[in-house]
Amino acid sequence: MTSPTLRARSAGPGRPGGGGDSRPDRARQVLIAGARAAVVSAGIGLAAVAVLVLIGWIAAPHIGIGLSEALRAAVVFWLVAHHAGVQVHGAGRIGMLPLGLVLLPGVLLWRAGRVIARSQRIADPGLALLAVLAIAVPYGLLAGVLAVLSRSPLAAASWPQAVTAGFGVAFIAAGFGAARALRPWGRLAAQLPPATRSLVAGAAAGLAILGGAGSIVTALALAGHLPEYAAVYGLLNPGLVGGALLLLAQVGYLPNAIVWAIAYLLGPGFAVGAGTVVAPTGSALGTLPAFPLLAAIPGGPHGAGPAWLTAVLMAIPYLAGAAAGLVAIRAVPVLAVETAPVRGFATGAAVGMVLGVLAAFSGGPLGDGRLSAVGPSAWQVALVGVLEIGISAAVAAGLVNGLRVRSARVADGRPPAGRFTGAANVADPDAAGSGTGTPPGVDIIDSDPDAGGHVIYLDHWGGTPGPADGPGRPRGPSALP
Repeated sequence: MTSPTLRARSAGPGRPGGGGDSRPDRARQVLIAGARAAVVSAGIGLAAVAVLVLIGWIAAPHIGIGLSEALRAAVVFWLVAHHAGVQVHGAGRIGMLPLGLVLLPGVLLWRAGRVIARSQRIADPGLALLAVLAIAVPYGLLAGVLAVLSRSPLAAASWPQAVTAGFGVAFIAAGFGAARALRPWGRLAAQLPPATRSLVAGAAAGLAILGGAGSIVTALALAGHLPEYAAVYGLLNPGLVGGALLLLAQVGYLPNAIVWAIAYLLGPGFAVGAGTVVAPTGSALGTLPAFPLLAAIPGGPHGAGPAWLTAVLMAIPYLAGAAAGLVAIRAVPVLAVETAPVRGFATGAAVGMVLGVLAAFSGGPLGDGRLSAVGPSAWQVALVGVLEIGISAAVAAGLVNGLRVRSARVADGRPPAGRFTGAANVADPDAAGSGTGTPPGVDIIDSDPDAGGHVIYLDHWGGTPGPADGPGRPRGPSALP
């Protein structure tokens, strides 16, 4: 019969059946679970895309295209959902890919990261990072292998882009899922440093306003070009199944259109082919591809509407910048007067850089011909966004913080600089030393005329007494907001 002491020792940490595992054992379990989750997420995503491709293959004439080619095409479309470029025979490189398709693998990987963090009872951020890498690394390698195996005479996905894009999507999505499993978003934000938290909050506010404005502009443009939209549909005549798949493709490209609308509001606009431009001041277009969503693009050498509408549209980025600066300053305590505009500009600059990245992913080539340049220019969007949004955010942050400084001084019983205290202006150096005035930087905090003119002064430039100043003489400046 085994004694209780021996049973307790055999069930210690690091042994099967024990109350806990050693750190190497925990890491090994997380790595195995992450690799398993990566394979499952990729399999579910591939199955979903394959079903859609096979539906289109069955419904459409597929003379000369066998089942194996259709399955390879499904793998290519799955890689496209991760934003991996494709080389199409006879057309060239296809790099303008639908941003909306990233939602499919993103949701699966987000859930994978959350499930692993909960099932493994991860509470350590370092172990959570290991779990995310355990998903992202095999997922990226699997995407690269599938890119090589799916090559065909019709299309071939770029395996280096497949590896990097697969790893990037998995790392970001699984990272958000694991972070959400650790703590609620509010508690995660509370753990950030105040400067980082204010920047993130302000940038999120600015991006939300610009995203909403871009969505409204896109919807209004589609509503204003319904006849052209219907004409393109009639020209294609896709049928019932083809129409459903075409609608799904347009939904996938809808986020691209919203980013293009934001670039339009900023001013640089976007291109739909080499030598073309679509901007608030006018458009120069050539022949457009037969894609219904492109029917909403405004044309003509002048603006798409009256001058006042163009002015209102171009003012939206400045309003978004002002909102970003306001939120950034409201998220932190009162700052020094010269620090707040810098904080606001940094927030607006972050918004501009994010818009530049989105612009880079929203466009790309559609072959080697005239449509080799489609979408907004990433560096132009980033530069204009940093200037417009950053400057407006700096101005708004400076004004709001100045009002907060003024309110804080009044609440502490200290009049704002430049106000009269007693018989002299404390900000006026000529009043220093006068019989009725107060020296610069000195405020009256108590004055009782009925007590024989007794006055108590507060010297804001004073400090604690030190040996060099004597027992009753203040030394050093005090901390003021």
